[in-house]
Amino acid sequence: MRQLYEYHPVVGYRFIPNLKARIQHEGGGYLVHANDDGFRSNRRFVKALAPGARRVLFFGDSFTAGDAVSNHHRYTDVLETRLCEATKAKVEAYNFGLSSTGTDQQYLAWREFAQGIEHDVLVIAVFVENIRRVMAHYRPHRDADGRERIYAKPYFSLDGDTLLLRNVPPRPTPYEMLDLPPAEQGAVDMGGRFALLRKIVNAVGAKDAVQRLTHYQPLPDYDSPNSPGWRLMRAILSEWIRRSTRPVVLMPLPLPQHLDQACDASAYQARFAELAAELNCTLHDPLPAFMGYPAAERRRFRWETDIHYTPEGHRALAESLAPELYRLLVQAPQRKGIVCPG
Repeated sequence: MRQLYEYHPVVGYRFIPNLKARIQHEGGGYLVHANDDGFRSNRRFVKALAPGARRVLFFGDSFTAGDAVSNHHRYTDVLETRLCEATKAKVEAYNFGLSSTGTDQQYLAWREFAQGIEHDVLVIAVFVENIRRVMAHYRPHRDADGRERIYAKPYFSLDGDTLLLRNVPPRPTPYEMLDLPPAEQGAVDMGGRFALLRKIVNAVGAKDAVQRLTHYQPLPDYDSPNSPGWRLMRAILSEWIRRSTRPVVLMPLPLPQHLDQACDASAYQARFAELAAELNCTLHDPLPAFMGYPAAERRRFRWETDIHYTPEGHRALAESLAPELYRLLVQAPQRKGIVCPG
């Protein structure tokens, strides 16, 4: 198995800088190209924004980094092209997505790598399963030999309402589960492999099964605004959004079960809506747009066994987000000098 990541003392890891690799996949394989900062991009991330240009920074996990598709098929890259055409200006999408990370690590990546990068809009894409990841102190990852090992991650804890950063730098070498104290074994998030998600999604094969599962809640920490998971997630997002000097789009990404109508999305939708209203940022919930597609077409938004987006799924997400970004970009201060090529 090709090694794709290297240790980072703050975020935990990043893509190997300047990596170029072809990854085997059920879709026929895909290309990963990382820049010198260790993020999937075919170009360098530069701080200065050229006159007349627009720039959007994207943060998220594997659904933003683009697991299972080549760079140019990702929703960020699709948006770059469409927004360039719509605004008649040069638009740059800087994709800081890091696979298998939590929102806590994505916030640290913003602090570590994006400070000083000129931009017009910040998009924080939260795959809703991340509410488990921010509670975790350890997560499983596969090493270069394909063996699943347990690695420490940076994480935040709450002292009242104050965020405290823990475990930086994280230990670079892996653990065996039995090496961990019993209390810490419960802080290992085993959800990153999505085995439970696949099992549930694959079990939904008929209308009556969907109806029976409609009220299933795979992420109960969204049920209450006072749950430990949501309090921590809320604190991380609140600090991040308040520190941003540019407009922020908060975008929760649904589970496959939500697309299949196998569980109820209303709890997480309520929590993100409350947070966006409190912080006066833009909330973009793509689930209603996804649900506007016929079920058979919606099923093609992810792979047969891999739950990540297909190129069709990335295009649908880009279509839903484009109007919000267009609105924010045309409101941004004008910079003269560069227009959209062609």
